[in-house]
Amino acid sequence: MAGRFEALPGGGAAVALDEVEVSILRSLAVQLMELIGPGDEPVEGEDPLAALFAEGPSQAPTDPALKRLFPDAYGDEDEELRAAAADFRRYTENDLRARKRGDALTVVRSLDALASSGEGGVVLKLTADESRAWLGALNDLRLTIGTRLEVTDEDEGGELYRLPDSDPRKPMVMAYLWLGALQESLVETLMP
Repeated sequence: MAGRFEALPGGGAAVALDEVEVSILRSLAVQLMELIGPGDEPVEGEDPLAALFAEGPSQAPTDPALKRLFPDAYGDEDEELRAAAADFRRYTENDLRARKRGDALTVVRSLDALASSGEGGVVLKLTADESRAWLGALNDLRLTIGTRLEVTDEDEGGELYRLPDSDPRKPMVMAYLWLGALQESLVETLMP
């Protein structure tokens, strides 16, 4: 189980993590929540249906990582498509941001709930719903780190993966690869 998710009865998953891995995952999830930004908390007494129809931003984010997490729904070849993308973003981005924040918060809370076995490691056990939230958060973390590293499809097996230890990008590349392995093993456990 070390470093790989395994299926649990009822659709959940479990993985053994050491204290350093727990710390890294928690830190990355917190950073992801900070990148996504705070959500609009409902105001006491506010109509809950009004919150459902609150309009979000109509412009794509300028930060490349946020642009990757919240891409335009349509191409930007012409003015009509740009207008449709702005409308789509206005009515969907708030919910998407809330879901991504919720997924990252699930990661933080499940890691915070772990009790150390005293041997430097723990076994994280997730329910089916928590597993899906973890899958979303792992995907968002990889997209964010990959964007920051400027990973492209052409990088598969490329120089980015053979960086010398002295390269300042090396720790993030290692995190990117590790998150990919975690994500892949979690996907395998959730497949029927």
